[in-house]
Amino acid sequence: MAKTYTQYVCQECGRISPKQMGRCPKCNAWNSMVEEVIEKTPTAVKHARPSLGERSTPRRLSDISADVEERIPVPIEEFSRVLGGGIVPGSVVLIGGDPGIGKSTLLLQATLEMARQSTVLYISGEESDRQIKMRAMRILSPDSADQGRGEGLPEDLFLVTETNLDVILEHIQEIKPQLIVVDSIQTTYLPQLESSAGSVSQVRETASRLRELAKSSGITVFIIGHVTKEGTIAGPRVLEHIVDTVLYLEGDRFQLYRLLRTVKNRYGATSEVGVFEMRDRGLIEVSNPSEAFLAERMVNAPGSAIAVTMEGTRPLLVEIQGLTSHTSFGNPRRTPNGIDFNRLLLTVAVLSRRVGVRLAEQDVFVNVISGLKISEPAADLAVATAIASSVKDAPVRADTVLIGELGLSGELRMVGQMEARLREAAKLGFKTAIVPRRLRKSQPWPEGIDVVEARSLREALNQALVEA
Repeated sequence: MAKTYTQYVCQECGRISPKQMGRCPKCNAWNSMVEEVIEKTPTAVKHARPSLGERSTPRRLSDISADVEERIPVPIEEFSRVLGGGIVPGSVVLIGGDPGIGKSTLLLQATLEMARQSTVLYISGEESDRQIKMRAMRILSPDSADQGRGEGLPEDLFLVTETNLDVILEHIQEIKPQLIVVDSIQTTYLPQLESSAGSVSQVRETASRLRELAKSSGITVFIIGHVTKEGTIAGPRVLEHIVDTVLYLEGDRFQLYRLLRTVKNRYGATSEVGVFEMRDRGLIEVSNPSEAFLAERMVNAPGSAIAVTMEGTRPLLVEIQGLTSHTSFGNPRRTPNGIDFNRLLLTVAVLSRRVGVRLAEQDVFVNVISGLKISEPAADLAVATAIASSVKDAPVRADTVLIGELGLSGELRMVGQMEARLREAAKLGFKTAIVPRRLRKSQPWPEGIDVVEARSLREALNQALVEA
């Protein structure tokens, strides 16, 4: 007979413990150990589960075809960009994001377009079929008088509200779709496991079965996953290692723009970003995000500087605002929004020590407009210039962009893909770019923009600020 025993599994990192603990020793998460009842079956029964695919056979490496995977085009261009140029048949894509950020809406939009050229199965465990139908009609025609009919809906888009993975696999065998969407992985469960849906064992096992299905049948699987308050996919980190591509939908629910960012991609470049705008018809792609980010910019305002950051292979122009005010406390505050806190401390220290800007009695606030988060050091020069502009109450030249990494000695260092950044700035009408002085002049700067080279931060500030 099968024996049962109890174990405690951390829902954040997957650590298994034989006893209950208030704090996980591995990830230090509080109250994350959940009790699971495990049924220990005999070895013969444990390995008797049938495989979804055929038995594998060893092959010589020289006999394996090296042809490039043929991708399925996606009508949504921004979505296709982050996937690497299209959908690879048999791939597993995980999309994560905060609740209410637009994950289900984005995938429903994609399936409505993809169902016009292939068979699609949308599996929902969180919403009823009527709710999804109403959203689909709103996406297609928000001003339609009759929302109950199906005019305009593709014929090959199938919908099922189910959470039992065994039943889901039966539906897949019956419909034989080319693309399926699972919304969400936290609501899907295997009845063979005693733990509840959303637990570590359930999430790991259901994702593994879906991956096995995709690799054996060539079906593309999109999985929606919720994130924790720390911003990571809920469940074990191993979930991100199971899938082929991991996408994060980022943004503030109180702002219009949403950023679809690639974190992992076995079939393309990582750190690619697609920009969308939330409207009544769902997520509308933004073809020129730099122009949209600078649309509400106030020209010649002190404390405003333009940086050119790279998101994957795409250069983006963003406005960085800095504000300083006399502190009312003993310790001045350093408050960043959109940049790393330690990077702001480094910039403030260099400004105080190397340039002589008095910030010891000033609260410093830095904000990246449009909700974008910048992690690369190429925006250091723009951040430092915005802070110095606020302190001196001197605006930055309106037609100038600033690109460069800041060193601890106050020197400016060159960053990668400088030509692409300058071409994007010139395309949007900027006339001057302040960049670090290059030591090796291999090729001339792009035409259409005047490039000013500066060796140190002090030189760059003298060129960028308009003195009163």
